[in-house]
Amino acid sequence: MRPYLLFVSGIAGMAGMSFYSDVDFTNWKFWVALLSFFFAYGFGQALTDCSQIDTDRISAPYRPLSRGIVTARQVAIAAILGLLMVSIVIVYLNLLNLIFCALSIVGLATYSHIKRNYWWAGPFYNAWIVALLPVMGYLAVSGTGLHELMDQDMTYLVLLTFFSYSYFVLIGYLKDISADQQTGYQTFPVVFGWNASVWVGDILMVVSAIWCWMIITPKSASLFIWILAIIIAIVGQGYAHMVKNQNEKNAVFPIQASLRSFILWHLAVVIAYYPSVLVFAGIYYFTFEMVLRRRPLREQI
Repeated sequence: MRPYLLFVSGIAGMAGMSFYSDVDFTNWKFWVALLSFFFAYGFGQALTDCSQIDTDRISAPYRPLSRGIVTARQVAIAAILGLLMVSIVIVYLNLLNLIFCALSIVGLATYSHIKRNYWWAGPFYNAWIVALLPVMGYLAVSGTGLHELMDQDMTYLVLLTFFSYSYFVLIGYLKDISADQQTGYQTFPVVFGWNASVWVGDILMVVSAIWCWMIITPKSASLFIWILAIIIAIVGQGYAHMVKNQNEKNAVFPIQASLRSFILWHLAVVIAYYPSVLVFAGIYYFTFEMVLRRRPLREQI
């Protein structure tokens, strides 16, 4: 389930939840929704892994699926049941989420096909699925209709999630170039190489920072986090540009930077709209860093 990546879906959903003016940190709906979004990424990741065993056997041989400890059928059943469980909770909180939950599951089930065959679509196809989470988060805690989503800042938030996650996915592909080449995946790095991927990553990074700025300005605490995320992302991208050995091992640092910036930009949004959770946000990010450090293979994100 990649526990260190559960924080991605958790903060994306929470960012949408923070847009509701009457959101209450002590309300059970907040915690039930947050936990549901938190685990959604893990079940979704497990589902997509079931159709990428060929490349994972090369790039991530330590994983249970790669080693044959569990079968793709077993993992797929568990992942689908997990996604259905999460969906039931989110839909219970707002029936309209049925639409977005269904779209998410369909998107996850078809992502590997898109990644394998269309170099131009992989990161964006993955990102639109994650970009639904803020919308579902808002609907879950507000109980309102779709017309309530017609807000400029909500549009900015969806765009922030979409572009910052596209940035993370694209840079993440750098760690699998060799494996993807051997197994026939037509990802952007396979087709155009390391340098072109990093340059496109630069663009996605800048666009993400702009959308975040459009939401948070001029809140001071959020501004600090926004700047921190930019510094981390720039350092990561700079490393990717300057590294001499363009291999999977040297992809780890820029991937970590893109992951950290995604979480920090969304934390900046949460604090801008829901400043009372500042302490919780700090604990959330610290826990993420601790879990990230304990991943089973340092070369994998």
